[in-house]
Amino acid sequence: MRSRVQGDLLALTYLNPESEYSVTEVADRVGSSVKTVQHEVARLVESGFLTDRRVGTSRLVRSVRGSLLTRPLTDLLAVTYGPLPVLTEALGGIAGLEHAFIYGSWAARYAGEAGPVPGDVDVLVVGEADLDELDERARAAEEVLMREVSIRRVRGHVWEAESDPFIATVRSRPLVELQLTIHEGTAA
Repeated sequence: MRSRVQGDLLALTYLNPESEYSVTEVADRVGSSVKTVQHEVARLVESGFLTDRRVGTSRLVRSVRGSLLTRPLTDLLAVTYGPLPVLTEALGGIAGLEHAFIYGSWAARYAGEAGPVPGDVDVLVVGEADLDELDERARAAEEVLMREVSIRRVRGHVWEAESDPFIATVRSRPLVELQLTIHEGTAA
């Protein structure tokens, strides 16, 4: 992809083909400015990878369906950029979840470190989220990503203390934080 924003934008739209997103929502989800996203959207609409429509003052975008490129592009995005939108969607709204990060080889590749395509995705969640629910959501994400998703939960005080050797190792390497909708309270 030409840029990380372009890759994240395409992954968001192609891995959620039934959804439309406002440019502002895309900017929030991919962690970029509205201006940068507007620029990328214009390029991708012009080149036939996205469609758009206006609703009032909002510009809504979605993936192009039915193109010869749709299936192979979707598969490529699932492998390369997919964990961000898929896991953000899968883990959003879980009670007791404070933060979630992708770590390990996928985060390293996303940060630009050279290496082979990761065979799995490692996720660290911080909080009191129910382990069975996390496991169920991981299995659903695996179906889309076509690779194993391993979720490890740590309590907030362990994450903040930084004295745990595992946490120290995770913090010393690339981390990609998922931009989740957080619900207050603890899991049942």
